[in-house]
Amino acid sequence: MKRALLLMGYDVLESIAVLSSRMDSALRNPKKKSQKCAPLLGHNGYQYRLDEAWGEPENNAEYPVRDCHEMVIDSLGRIILLTNHEKNNILIYSPNGEIVDSWTLGFKSAHGLTLATENNQDYLYICDYRTESVVKTDLRGKVLLRFPTPAELGIYANPVKYLPTGTAITRNGDVYVADGYGSSFVIQYDRKGNYIRHFGGRGKQEGSINSAHGIAIDNRKGQETVLVSSREDACFKRYRLDGTYLSAIPLPGAYVCRPVIHGDNIYAGVCWSGKLFKPNSGFVTILGADDRVISNPGGNQPVYKNGNLQPIVQDGSVFKHCHDVCVDNEGNIYVCQWNAAGAYPVKLEKSS
Repeated sequence: MKRALLLMGYDVLESIAVLSSRMDSALRNPKKKSQKCAPLLGHNGYQYRLDEAWGEPENNAEYPVRDCHEMVIDSLGRIILLTNHEKNNILIYSPNGEIVDSWTLGFKSAHGLTLATENNQDYLYICDYRTESVVKTDLRGKVLLRFPTPAELGIYANPVKYLPTGTAITRNGDVYVADGYGSSFVIQYDRKGNYIRHFGGRGKQEGSINSAHGIAIDNRKGQETVLVSSREDACFKRYRLDGTYLSAIPLPGAYVCRPVIHGDNIYAGVCWSGKLFKPNSGFVTILGADDRVISNPGGNQPVYKNGNLQPIVQDGSVFKHCHDVCVDNEGNIYVCQWNAAGAYPVKLEKSS
């Protein structure tokens, strides 16, 4: 019963948010602006021009989407998108935006997508929160491993509160699962799916996580740490691999999704800004090597006073609800969105 109520709450939230944007989407001009005419987005040397048409197929009916949740780039440079449409959970794009493959696991709540390479082979880790599924697949959709749930392991006091939303993989193959819509724990497994530990969870302590929506392994300084979105707290939280809390990165005003590590920077989609659940208030944020915000494409210019970041919010109406990003070797950003009236991913082309 409790699990049904928890899922019902997310269903209600999604329904309200969808209704709030339908009028706006109905008025949206289907003709895309020329990329050359698009204004520059971003700040401090991280500026981009929006290509709205990048990910839209010629035949939308062949590749329908509801929400576009996460993206990764494989070893061939292809952009892999996860959707929660049961017809095609996975859409695989060429760099120029052409869909070259698609497949499905039949998931209706597919949410988290991570790519890991083992012995020169790429593999995907996919979360579907409604079915409590965390699976490892090959790039053709063959399921190779399913990870046990907290109920199967007996590790939660309230096992019904498990709704996994994301994964992160260490160099040695350990898998960290973010229970973002459930109890907000991070669960660590080895590469074979054996349980190691869990940490975090909801609360008011500095090591607590409130909506562990996204997760990444940060290896920019040589030593791997776990970086988790504590979305309701508008921050990232950092932990050692053993779950010991280290620090927080406050992002006032920005209710962030998964942190994405690329080069010296952290990139993330902001789902809501200004106020939690504020409709159509998303943008993209970029943090530099020192974990300070340096650019907000679609948002206001970052300002620090006395070392403290001032609130960052949407500026303009370029995006609705940014849910994830991925970054190619040229520094271009691909952005996918939740609750964006069935919009396909867009490209932010880095300005030279």
